[in-house]
Order: sequence, then structure tokens, then C-alpha cells
Amino acid sequence: MATEQSTSDVTREFRAARDFLVAHRDDYETAYRDFSWPRFERFNWARDWFDALAVEQPEVAALTIVEEDGQVTTRTYAEMADRSRQVAGWLTEAGLKPGDRVLIVLGNQVELWETMLACIRAGAVMIPATTLLTDADLADRISRGNVRAVVTSGADAGRYAGIADHCIRVAVGAPADGWLHYPDSAAYAGPIPVVDTAADDALLLYFTSGTTSQPKLVEHTQVSYPLGHLSTMYWIGLQPGDVHLNVSSPGWAKHSWSNVFAPWNAGATVFLYNYTRFDAERMLGVLQAYGVTTFCAPPTVWRMLIQADLTAVDVRIRECISAGEPLNPEVIEQVRNAWDITIRDGYGQTETTAQIGNPPGQPVKLGSMGRPLPGYSIALIDPASDEIGDDGEICIELAPAPVPLMRGYLDARELTDEVMRNGYYHTGDVAGRDADGYITYVGRSDDVFKASDYRISPFELESVLIEHPAVAEAAVVPSPDPVRLAVPKAYVVLAAGHEPSRELAGEILAFCREHLAPYKRIRRIEFAELPKTISGKIRRVELRADEAAKVENGTSGQTYDEADFK
Repeated sequence: MATEQSTSDVTREFRAARDFLVAHRDDYETAYRDFSWPRFERFNWARDWFDALAVEQPEVAALTIVEEDGQVTTRTYAEMADRSRQVAGWLTEAGLKPGDRVLIVLGNQVELWETMLACIRAGAVMIPATTLLTDADLADRISRGNVRAVVTSGADAGRYAGIADHCIRVAVGAPADGWLHYPDSAAYAGPIPVVDTAADDALLLYFTSGTTSQPKLVEHTQVSYPLGHLSTMYWIGLQPGDVHLNVSSPGWAKHSWSNVFAPWNAGATVFLYNYTRFDAERMLGVLQAYGVTTFCAPPTVWRMLIQADLTAVDVRIRECISAGEPLNPEVIEQVRNAWDITIRDGYGQTETTAQIGNPPGQPVKLGSMGRPLPGYSIALIDPASDEIGDDGEICIELAPAPVPLMRGYLDARELTDEVMRNGYYHTGDVAGRDADGYITYVGRSDDVFKASDYRISPFELESVLIEHPAVAEAAVVPSPDPVRLAVPKAYVVLAAGHEPSRELAGEILAFCREHLAPYKRIRRIEFAELPKTISGKIRRVELRADEAAKVENGTSGQTYDEADFK
């Protein structure tokens, strides 16, 4: 009886925090000033929150997936709760124990959400991973993650031979020899595990995308993501009953952000359009046909969407969000002109939830990520002097540490201590803050460079470059120069219908001269594909190293210098 009372109290406290943010979604000052994180000793999100929603709104769609062929799969809150209990019991019977680590390698399919909820119930630790991993990546995840169970497509079972023989292996879809067959879980009728997880028990392990180094293993607890994503819910502006479409691939933290915890914290519907290749026209049709009310997409998707006729669809979207990398102002303007909706930017990391953002109802300054979100205290610290000011590295105050902050990097105490030094969590990202408290992203501390003694933000220059109609993507890095130390060089991917040429290079350089201050001008340009992480982030560190090597060896490749056009 004491456990039931405790669960009821936890649910009420969670709901009070959730309802406060929903009620003040348009009142940033009050929300930021008065919100505080609930602090729990015991917490299990599947039992303490999701099950409560399943009782209150059993027929509301928790998950809807639309396939390219038009097939629609929907699961209500009650159905998801029931199936996840069944899967948790089935996995427990197969030998899964609290604390065991489960590698989940699935696409956007119902079994992914069922498995995640089941793992939470069973007290297991999830390691979500993308289906795009190489065999070497899989071996690394299983080894470094000390994986005890694997849930993946039966068609891929052969990839795990010799690296997962010690694991509980679950095949989704096609059966596989020696593997448990996931559909068999539907016949399970045994006991359902009730695991009384501590709030600081491990829940999630995420491998970072590794833009500058080997992927780190980020550890989150039973509260840091489930409870912590109340800040993400607030930033998006999610309300009970919303239909939320987030464009993100399973295996990355943003998928858990906006396809699991934030919408289900709000009691909304997680909506997926499960395409194999992005098509702007089809996406717009889906947004209209299924009544999507809140929409989040990375900048790459927004840039492709504005190539289509946004005015041709009658959407019911109330909130538009962008995340992953800063969104260029000209994209925001085009969407606003077409839909009378302002795309709101935000900022967070795998190590946290949404830290900074433009919440609903607040003035948006183009180019700014917004202001600190409820529950976060942000300081900008000069990397050289450690002084707090209006320019510097984005850092989170640790007195006390906010609930959503990771526990640390697994098996990397020195690295954890480094980012948690001097009473702050150091993000490694540099930004500036204006008189109104709005924070504008400058870049990764590793990406910002000096040219002629001026500090250069690659993002600022890239934003100007993609305004040119011939430029689809761009990355700016320092190119060593004997006079200026370095000059900005742009690696450019051209839009469809444009071919690399000396004339086009001259046109783009001239465009930059017109739109950038002299000290920021692009001085060199090369047409090339951009190296990216498996999650799609540009690896500027690789371009930077390649450029330095080219200059040193005198092999500049097909580089056009502004001096060529004088």
C-alpha cells in the first residue's frame, strides 16, 4: 500500500510540474521564474506517468505511423501500455534483469516504442542505435556498452554473429535461427515485472555523433530524460491532444526528445511519416492530410521544404520548430510569409534536454536560439579568462545541477570531470547574449577560428552562403595564409541544376563580398561533398585538417581564390 501511495504522490507531483508549464506556455517570465524540477527518490516513467495517461485517455492515439504507401498504424495509450507490459514480462522471462543493457536497433516501427516502454518497466538500460551503423560500429557498441540483450530486425541477425552470441537476441519481423521471435511476445500471459527503480538508476546510454572525436557514451538516469524533457515540451509548445510530427531517425537523442518523452509528457500523439527518401511535396501533403499541429524538423529538411510551394497546402500547424543546428534567418522568413508561422529555434545536446529556446508567444529574434528555458541557469564563460559575460562558452550552473543533465560519460571519469569543472557543465559551444537575454550561437569552440586577428564564426558565414540560389549546403573552415594567419574558405555543395565552374565560383565570392563585412569575407571556395557524421552533422574538423594538409603540401585541389577574379 505504501508503494501505491508513493506512486500516486509521484504522479501528482509530475503532473503539477507538467501542468504548470502547459498553463504558462505563453508566459515565459512566470514559467522561468517559478518553475522548479520535482526531485524524486524513486521514479519509473512508464508506471508513474504513462500508465496514468493510459487510464485517463485510453482511446487517445499515443502513436500513429503513416507509411509511404499510405498504410496507417495507430496505437492508443491503453494499447501501448498493455503491450509494453506484455513485452516487459516476456523479456524478463527470457532472462532480462534490471540494470541489463539493451541495444535497440530498429526503424520507425511500433516495436521500437513498445520495446522502449518495456525496458523502462523492466528497469533495463536502453542503448538506442541507428540502423545505419556499420558492422564495426555494432561491435563497438556491444563491447563498450557491455550489452546484455539486442533487439533488431531479423533480416539483420547475421550481422551480429560472433559479437552478440552472449546476448539475449530478439528478432523483429523475419525470424532468425537462435533468436527469440518478437511476435511471440503477443502470446505472453505471465507475470508483469514491477521494478521499483531509483531516480538515479541508469535508463539510457547514448553514443554521441562524434563531430570532433570518437563517439562518447552519455549516461542518463530514470529522471534526466523522462522528467527532464518537460523543458523540451515547453519549448515546443506541446499541449494535450496535439499531433506532433518530428523528423528524426531512431538511435539519436533527438528521436527520444521529440518522438517519445516530450509529446508523451504532454499527452499528445507521436506522429511519424515513415519515408525512405525525403520528398518535400509528399511531406507537405502528410502535414495537411493528418492534421499535424506541431512540427519539428532539422534545418536540412526546412531548406528542402521551402523549395516546394508552401502556400499550396492548408495546414493546421500551430507550432514550427527547428533543432539540430542553427536555422538560417532567410528560411524562417520564407515559412513565415507562406504560413504566417514563425519557426522557433532551440538548443540542447545529447547530454541534456532543451536548454535554450524560443518558447511560444515570445518575440523571436532572427538568428537567435532564444533564452534559457525553465529549469536551466545558463552562463557564458570566456574560455581564456573564465570570466562570465555576454560572450563565451555556453555553460550550465551546477548549484544545483538541473535534473535533465546527464550523469556523465560512462567509464570516462576524467572527461566527465573536465566538462563538469568549476561548478559548471561546459557544452563546448560558443555564443553571445544581447541586452534582452537572447543567446545567439557562434559555433563549436573547435570550429571558431581567427583570421587577421578577428574571430570568425563558420555558421555566420555559412548562413550568408546558402542565401545564394546555387548553394545547397556549405561549410566554412580556416585556410592557412602566410599574411592573415588564416582566411575563411568555403566548401560548397551546389543545388540541383547548377554545375561547378570558375564563373559560378566568382559569382558566389562576389555575393559574399556584398553581404559580409570585409574581415569576414570568404576568400577561397571549393566545390565538394561535405564529410558528415552518421547523424548528418558536418565534420568541419575533418575539412579543417584536410585544408591544412592541402596548403602545406601545395595541393589545393580545385580551389578558387578571390585573387583570381581581380
